[in-house]
Amino acid sequence: MSASPSVSYSITVRLEAPSYGNAVSGITRAVEDAGGVVTGLDVSGSGRDRLRVDVTIAASSEEHSRAITEELGKIEGVEVGKVSDRTFLMHLGGKIEMSSKVALRNRDELSMAYTPGVARVSLALAENPGDARRLTIKRNTVAVVTDGSAVLGLGNIGPIAALPVMEGKAALFKQFAGVDAWPLCLDTQDTEEIIMVVKAIAPGFAGINLEDISAPRCFEIERRLREELDIPVFHDDQHGTAIVVLAALTNALKVVGKKLQDVRIVGSGAGAAGTAILKLLIAAGATDITVADYHGVVHVGRADVNGGDGDGELRWVADHTNPGNLTGTLKEALAGADVFIGVSAPRILTGDDIATMAPGAIVFALANPEPEVDPDDALAHAAVVATGRSDYPNQINNVLAFPGVFRGLIDAQSNDVTPEVLVAAARAIASAVPDSDLNPSYIVPSVFHKDLAKTVAEAVVAAVKGEHGE
Repeated sequence: MSASPSVSYSITVRLEAPSYGNAVSGITRAVEDAGGVVTGLDVSGSGRDRLRVDVTIAASSEEHSRAITEELGKIEGVEVGKVSDRTFLMHLGGKIEMSSKVALRNRDELSMAYTPGVARVSLALAENPGDARRLTIKRNTVAVVTDGSAVLGLGNIGPIAALPVMEGKAALFKQFAGVDAWPLCLDTQDTEEIIMVVKAIAPGFAGINLEDISAPRCFEIERRLREELDIPVFHDDQHGTAIVVLAALTNALKVVGKKLQDVRIVGSGAGAAGTAILKLLIAAGATDITVADYHGVVHVGRADVNGGDGDGELRWVADHTNPGNLTGTLKEALAGADVFIGVSAPRILTGDDIATMAPGAIVFALANPEPEVDPDDALAHAAVVATGRSDYPNQINNVLAFPGVFRGLIDAQSNDVTPEVLVAAARAIASAVPDSDLNPSYIVPSVFHKDLAKTVAEAVVAAVKGEHGE
């Protein structure tokens, strides 16, 4: 699968070019011939004989960016100056900051915001800690916690390298749901230490968003923190992904005229995301799901399911899936299936494999940056195709879910992240695309869909109140 030019790999190249003739058009032509796309061209300086031109170019990779720059340097009379990577420029100095909500313009204001006036508020909270939601930032603040062990599709790159991702997550919380979030990148990958640290910092937050922590440790970390804290704990790689998958599948099934309880689903990946998707689909009514991992189809007779690594989540998967007791490979299990959901590895399937699925097949190939099957190859045989990529329709993106979910949990002052809450969030996302607008290339709303986070939050609050009988 050849990657298309993307803003993620956009650069701005400063060039000195002759002011006469067709020098500028030659620059554009050279970029296009090299496979890039000119997205902006600005003359930033001019003399009698020379122009200074800033050309903004979308490329498909860092190597492609360098190749385009080399081609520009070959144009007669053109000199290449500074080359700026626009993505790195956005990250200079970080993407978030803390700002004060109150003015501190004189001694009176300082005395109330800080000493001596603040002491009265502290004493009030010592007497009644429950007022912290009313009198401090706790009411609207989420900790985005990672150990850097499973960052995006990059693997175990550590807490420092994870920080730009966590900053981005915090920015999304604020942009889409008005939640103040802060990244906490922990320099430990020990389960007990992570639990201890998160418990220690929890008093200052209204919720904990676990992020990019590898399986199987993430299961234990989330379970223990949910048991031991009185604020919501949400592992977005698990539940955020599951919510958006259920929302997308709800609408995709409408497009092909099938029902969740009737279809046969095959999943690839039994890690954090795969297991969470499985559990949520079952909670929503799915009855026939088969899961495969790198050892093949998960079934109760498999050796590793009955001991060692199978003592836990994998055993749960085996006990709750594969009603036909299939064995063998993913490709063998896929034959005749209505739905494929992949959260595993790139290029493990071909278009020919998709061709063995049932008519009206749905393919969610969500491995990033390269899906389990080339989307174009899948589209030759499937009715609906979704990926995790932004350069194809139907992007399964967690940002559709987590801002609204946390907004709702915080507003409801609930720490119960139940299946009913997750299903309600998925249905709210699905409902953002009216049935009249549904088609094979539009099964989930845009991340910029107006009021989506508010709609999800309201659905979460309603689910919480329903569970509590209010």
